[in-house]
Amino acid sequence: MKAFMFLTAFAFLIYLAGPALAGGVPVSTDKAPAAIGPYSQAVWAGNVLFLSGQIGLDPSSGKLVSGGTLAQAEQVFKNISAILESQKLGLQDVVKVTVFGTDIKEFPEVNKLYATFFPKNPPARSFVQAGALPAGATIEIEVVAYRDKRRVSKSKKSQ
Repeated sequence: MKAFMFLTAFAFLIYLAGPALAGGVPVSTDKAPAAIGPYSQAVWAGNVLFLSGQIGLDPSSGKLVSGGTLAQAEQVFKNISAILESQKLGLQDVVKVTVFGTDIKEFPEVNKLYATFFPKNPPARSFVQAGALPAGATIEIEVVAYRDKRRVSKSKKSQ
């Protein structure tokens, strides 16, 4: 009987953890730039979505947008939003942001732009100066989002 209870509890835990124990479920959308290396655009681990770092690539051309760091940052947030939207999430679901920039002096301007994307309840954030970024980018941003099943259930009921 104890063995049966243990196996039942263990099976239930595996069911709850699901993808988190299986190494995650990769995410891909053509609305954001394709990965330029051996990685996924994002990966689900349970209710948590980990997005790979995004640079300011235009998804249609695959080229870095012109206009400097702010233009790249704006494109990055478009790319991040596209990945989130493909999973029925939005920027309001982001709980952690890590920004990598090649020049810390650009932080104040990037911070102003950042605030427009997170006007209320901004997520935790780090800003790190990096020596160099892929494809000659001057900024790269990665985020972690959380799917609150209670919020999703409430929004479905209201429709």
